[in-house]
Amino acid sequence: MTGEPARVRQMWHLVEPLHAVLYYAPAAFEEAAALGYDTEERWASYFAWRAAPLGAAGADEVVRTFHSFAPGMVDRHVPAGWAVADPDAVLAARLRAVDLTYRALFGDRVEGAGFAEAAALARRAAEAAAPGVPGGLGAANSALPWPDAPHLTLWQAATILREHRGDGHIAALTGAGLDPVESLVSFAAVGAAAPEVFASRGWSAEEWGAARRRLQECGLLAADGTATDAGRELRAKVELRTDEEAAAPWRALGEPERERLVQLLGEPWLEVIGSGMLPSENTLGIGKV
Repeated sequence: MTGEPARVRQMWHLVEPLHAVLYYAPAAFEEAAALGYDTEERWASYFAWRAAPLGAAGADEVVRTFHSFAPGMVDRHVPAGWAVADPDAVLAARLRAVDLTYRALFGDRVEGAGFAEAAALARRAAEAAAPGVPGGLGAANSALPWPDAPHLTLWQAATILREHRGDGHIAALTGAGLDPVESLVSFAAVGAAAPEVFASRGWSAEEWGAARRRLQECGLLAADGTATDAGRELRAKVELRTDEEAAAPWRALGEPERERLVQLLGEPWLEVIGSGMLPSENTLGIGKV
C-alpha cells in the first residue's frame, strides 16, 4: 500500500493505542468499580466507556454502531449498564481514568509543550472529521465538549479519529455485503488474527460456523477457512475504502503538520505499546493487514 491510503493507515496505527489504552488501564477499572460496574471482566465497563457518547443507548443502537459484537453479548450489558451509572457520569469518569492513565504512563510530560502541540494538531484533524456518519460513534464523540488539559484533548481527538474511521469501516463492510460475523470470519481468514481472538466478540461456534459456510458458498473462503483469492481481493477493497473514508481529517493538517504529529506521538506510542496493557494480538489486525 502506497500514497495517501498508506499515510492514513499509518496515522490510524499511531492513534489507536493512545485511545484503546482506556479499555485496559488499571485506573479505568478503578473508576468503573467506583461507579458500581462489575470489573471481574472488562466488558461491562467497555460497553459503558465506548457507548456513553451516544447517551442512554439501547442494545440495538450499540449492536449497529459497534458492529462486530454478537447481539446476545450486547444484551447482557446494554441498557443494563445505564442503571449502574448514567452516561454523563460515565463520560466524566472516563476522562478521570484517561488523566490518571496518561499521567502514569507519561509523567510530567503531559504538562509540556510537546503534548500541547500534539493535542492542537490532533484536535484540528479531529474537528475535520465532524460531522461524520450520522448516528455513528465518530459523530457522537465529536459532539462532546473538549476538555481543557492538552493530554485529555489528545485522547479525545484520538477517540474521534478512530471512531470516525470505524464508522467508515462499517460502511465499507456492509457495502461489501458482509454482515457482522462474516466481517470477522473474513478478517480472520486473511490472517489478521487467529479465530480464537475474535471469540471475544461473543459469537457462538454455531454462528461462526454458519458464517464460514456462507462465505465458502460465495467463493470467499476455502475449505480450510482461509481466504480464497476472491476473499482476499474483497478484504483489500474494504480496507482501501476504509482508508479513503478516513482520509479527510488528515488532509486538514497537510503533510508537514502530519509528519510533525508523527514525530510528536512516536515516543508516547512506544510507551503505550511497551506498557504491556494492550493485547499483543487484537481484533483490529494492526500490524498485519
